[in-house]
Amino acid sequence: MVAKFSFFLQGGFDGVRIFNRDEKFLTNTAVTQEVDNSSRGGSLGPTVVAYNTALDLISDVNEVDMQLMAIPGIRNPVITDRALQVAENRFDALYLMDIENYDTTNTLITSSQQTLSVRYSTTNFSNRGINSSFGAAYFPDVILRDTITDTARNVPASVAVLGAFAHNDAVSFPWFAPAGFARGALDTTTDAAIRLSRTNMDDLYEVNINPIVSFAGSNGVVVWGQKTLYATESALDRVNVRRLLLSIRRSVRRISDRIVFEQGLPETLARFSQLVTPVLKRIQDQRGVDRFTVQIDTSTTTQADFENKTIRGIIFVVPTRTLEFLSIDFVINSVNNFGQG
Repeated sequence: MVAKFSFFLQGGFDGVRIFNRDEKFLTNTAVTQEVDNSSRGGSLGPTVVAYNTALDLISDVNEVDMQLMAIPGIRNPVITDRALQVAENRFDALYLMDIENYDTTNTLITSSQQTLSVRYSTTNFSNRGINSSFGAAYFPDVILRDTITDTARNVPASVAVLGAFAHNDAVSFPWFAPAGFARGALDTTTDAAIRLSRTNMDDLYEVNINPIVSFAGSNGVVVWGQKTLYATESALDRVNVRRLLLSIRRSVRRISDRIVFEQGLPETLARFSQLVTPVLKRIQDQRGVDRFTVQIDTSTTTQADFENKTIRGIIFVVPTRTLEFLSIDFVINSVNNFGQG
C-alpha cells in the first residue's frame, strides 16, 4: 500500500497565497492590503517585496539598458515612489506612472462598483507632493479591445501611453512631445474610462497629471499633455525636454567609454569635444535644440583634475520649445475692406 499526501502551503511573508487572486497576480490591491495591514507583512509583504526586488534588478545601469519604465496598474505610493527613485538614480530613464483612483466619497477605489471621482483623485495625488522630472503621470485608464476574447477591457493608462511613446519615437525623435493628435493619438484604444470635461483637464494639468481625452467630434483617444512631475516651473517640467537631456547623456556616456583610460593630456580633451559636438549638431538638425555649446578643455579640466585622473566638461543646450497653447483672434471686416492694404 502506498499512501499519497498533498500539501498546500500559502501565506507568510515569503510566499504568495495562490488561492487569493490579487496576490496570485501581484495586483495593486494586494500591495495596498499588505502595506495597510502589518499582519500581512506591511512593507515586507510578499507582493511588495516582489516589486521591490524587480526594481532592484533594473536599478543597475550596467546590467539593464532602458529608456522608459512602467508598472501598469501598480499605483500604491510605496511602489511608485520607489520606482520614481530608481529612475532618478539611473539618470537615463523616464517612469510612466499610474495614479491612485478615488471614488465620490474620497475612498480609494478597490472594486469596479465604485464611481471614479476626478476631483478626489487629483487632490490626493497633489497631496503627495511629488517633485521629479524623471516621471510623468497619466489619467484616466483606457478601454482596449481584447483581440483574443473580443471583449473590451479596462487597462491602466500607462499601457496605452507606452504605445504613444513608441509611436512618437518611430515617426520623430525622443525630444518631440508624445502628445496631441500628431504623436499622442492612441489608435488601439477604444475610449477613455471616463470622459473628462475642460475643467477636469485643467485641474489635472495644474497638478502635473497628463489627461487622456476623447474629444467630441474627433476620431479616437489622445494623450493631451506632456508634463513631468517636476513641481518647479522650468524647461524640465516637460517630457520632451527631459527625454532630450536623457538622450544626450546616453550618447555622451557611450563616447566617454571610449575615452576612459586614454592619456591625461589636452589632446584627449580636444578629441572628446570633437566626438561630442557632432552628436549635438545632429540633434540640432533634428529640431531638438536651438543652440548648444560644448566646453571640454583645460578651462573645465584643471591640472588637479588630471592628477586625479578626471576629465570635466560642460554642455550648454537651449531646447527647442513646443507649442502647447494657441491664441487666435477673429476680426470681422466688411467685404469692401478685404484685399486692401
